[in-house]
Amino acid sequence: MPAAFQALRAALHPASQGAPRRQRRLLIGALAASLLISGCGFQLRGNQALNFASVHLNMPASSPLGSKLRQLISANSSTRIVEDPAAAEVRLQILANERGREILSLTGAGKVREYQLSQHLRYQLLDTAGNSLLDPATLSATREYTFDDSLILGKEQEEELLYRDMEEDLLQQLLRRLARFQRQP
Repeated sequence: MPAAFQALRAALHPASQGAPRRQRRLLIGALAASLLISGCGFQLRGNQALNFASVHLNMPASSPLGSKLRQLISANSSTRIVEDPAAAEVRLQILANERGREILSLTGAGKVREYQLSQHLRYQLLDTAGNSLLDPATLSATREYTFDDSLILGKEQEEELLYRDMEEDLLQQLLRRLARFQRQP
């Protein structure tokens, strides 16, 4: 019998081996909380099933963004990615993928202390005839980080890591929006 079940049985059994009331109450409270959480319908986000059979992406598979987007679509749904736009049920066009960096604060000596990084992904969804299914929309993400001239190499790596994190976040947002898309009859 697993140790968790033995502990629960010992805590709930009236003739438990001298377990203090406080431990018993904590265990019962933890059990009740876990039952409430599991009973409320909470579940982690799973795969995003897209509501179309095939999609054409206007990005080359060799680009980092295009490669990651293709990987996410292939892994998360039964939607096929096709190279011929005429053969696709829908066409996902990435209109812009822009990165930016702004100074957020300065030290007393006038050196940069913090930067704010931003990334914007503009997209639209078209049908095979070129009609807009989803009007052009922009997804945005921002991150802030402290900067130190003496750690320039590490800060460059941190900046690149933050950009990759924002890109992943934006692609996940894009997939969630595409998953909610329903064709109008």
